[in-house]
Amino acid sequence: MSEAFYVMAFGDATTAVMAALGLDEDYRTSSNCSLYTVEAHVRYLREASLGEELEITTVIVASRPKKLHLAHEMHRAGKLIATEEILGLHVDQASGSTIPFPAAVLGRIEAHGQSTRDWSGRSITA
Repeated sequence: MSEAFYVMAFGDATTAVMAALGLDEDYRTSSNCSLYTVEAHVRYLREASLGEELEITTVIVASRPKKLHLAHEMHRAGKLIATEEILGLHVDQASGSTIPFPAAVLGRIEAHGQSTRDWSGRSITA
């Protein structure tokens, strides 16, 4: 798979998390708000081929009233092959400004809990 397909698969995982938290398409349409990815880091650890069965698991690393830090892990046959972490901001698309998540969404985020991954939060160094 080219890097675009890894990112697309991780994007689908982010969309699934958004739906689980109440930030689904109906919410985005009715509120004119969405989660905008403002930073992402992908690690390509092993190669995958198109058509292979992949599993992506996601944890919430951290959250704030307007921010969500997610960590995705992609597995093939039980082996970790790629990771992505994203920082998303809750944005009012009409104003272009960040705004706090609604109370119901914050409650779901809090109920989900937070986990860390030893690979998240790193920076790129040469």
